[in-house]
Amino acid sequence: MVKRSDTLSLTLAALSDPSRREILDRLVGGPQSVSALAKPLGVSLPAVLKHLAVLEDVALVDSRKDGRVRTCSLRPRGLDPTMVWVNQQHRRWTSRLDRLDDYLKETSGES
Repeated sequence: MVKRSDTLSLTLAALSDPSRREILDRLVGGPQSVSALAKPLGVSLPAVLKHLAVLEDVALVDSRKDGRVRTCSLRPRGLDPTMVWVNQQHRRWTSRLDRLDDYLKETSGES
């Protein structure tokens, strides 16, 4: 079983690559074949398959094979653990910045 923090680290690592982000952006429009995903990236099919394997490992993409065609689709729920963490960080920093703003107003005599 993968720990939450390990999943987060792996997902963020997967998202750090521009080619993988491009693949995810293209899959927002619906399922696509590997060859259709590879064409605009300008990389080889084996390279795209490696990127897809990384995205599948972190549950961001599903693929199925129908004959000789492998079709990939987006798994948006795969981003849920990352979004939880991002939202926690956002709330934490918003709260800290609000307190800093209150303190600065208090010390400068503003109301």
